[in-house]
Amino acid sequence: MRQALERVHRQEYGQLLATLIGWLGDLELAEEALQDAFLAAVEHWEREGVPHKPGAWLTTTARRKAIDRLRRSRAAVAPQDLLALLSAQLTLTENFDDVGEIPDERLKLIFSCCHPALPLEHQIALTLHTLGGLTTAEIAAAFLVPVPTMAQRLVRAKRKIKDAGIPYYVPPADLLAERLEAALTVLYLIFTEGYAATTGEALIRHELCAEAIRLCRVLELLIRQTQTDVQDGQYAEVLGLLGSMLLHHSRRTARLGSHGELILLNNQDRSLWDKRAIQEGLALVEKAFHMRQLGPYQIQAAISALHASAPTAEATDWPQIAALYGELRRHVDSSIIQLNQAVAVSLAIGPKAGLRLLEPLADELSNFAPFHLAHADLLRRTDRMELAREAYRVALDLTQNNVERDFILEQIAMLGEWQ
Repeated sequence: MRQALERVHRQEYGQLLATLIGWLGDLELAEEALQDAFLAAVEHWEREGVPHKPGAWLTTTARRKAIDRLRRSRAAVAPQDLLALLSAQLTLTENFDDVGEIPDERLKLIFSCCHPALPLEHQIALTLHTLGGLTTAEIAAAFLVPVPTMAQRLVRAKRKIKDAGIPYYVPPADLLAERLEAALTVLYLIFTEGYAATTGEALIRHELCAEAIRLCRVLELLIRQTQTDVQDGQYAEVLGLLGSMLLHHSRRTARLGSHGELILLNNQDRSLWDKRAIQEGLALVEKAFHMRQLGPYQIQAAISALHASAPTAEATDWPQIAALYGELRRHVDSSIIQLNQAVAVSLAIGPKAGLRLLEPLADELSNFAPFHLAHADLLRRTDRMELAREAYRVALDLTQNNVERDFILEQIAMLGEWQ
């Protein structure tokens, strides 16, 4: 029972919440009602068994819980027409197994959370929390900020949406462009969390990867089929992001071994890569580049394309990848991009060159496990085994994903064989 509940929460939370917000028009009420529904499911499913359509059961139960909350509210009188409407809807869906597919409101949720009245970092954090179902700790890790800081951002963002009366809808064509940057950032971060989960037992959260790809497709179609103010450069970035996600996700089957262990890119069986996803991703990258409006997502897609096109790990064009990271830094620079550039340079030129690029990042990325993993690998490649072991141990302390922890422990054990 609990496994089923956890699976529904992991795979359908964003869809359920988006649907409830569409019906209620109130983000906080929808969150509270959905939480009530999950708590009710713990008791009901234990006693009666898991329903045929768990998502529909939770949706209907959450709507009933929302009505209860509105009726009990003393801070504000709930409009009677809203209560009547919700009650009527409940009557139509009392038989949970007869409920049809839950309407998809997730694109509306993205654009409501990405309203320009909110600071960009608040827009992104709130969408990751509501649509992606990411915890405050997971979002804080993505932003490299303390958990209390992220918790405050989420509270302020929700308050702003309520106080400003921000509408829940896909914006008209003339307003789409101003929200596109935040929407793309959200989809990128949802995919990133799915591709390499920061916590838990699984390395890959397939439902998040698939959701980010699906929503990016919907967004691309929306721009292509409507007369919007989105510029060619912005549309090219949508294509670039979609292509990049497809190229990354094409490797999903090869990233884990038969016992669930992490397999690094250079050691993956490339025959397991999804060739159809690679072909589509490469075509999207080419289409974006032909628009001659280069942007950061397209550059990242070009890097992914070089990996996908290499028949073997040894054939990877690392000098070109290192050069592309340099170009990426001209468009948008960050310590994470510099870290990736250092790794690429180490493979193109040598580990000593990579170490020189890593050194200036030590303070800023001191709490970022991938930095210490990269540092450990470069130290190992320069035969500084004790320092490499120390760096691996720091990475281990910072890592919350169990698959990655097992990988790090294996690397530490192997250091003894290299001495």
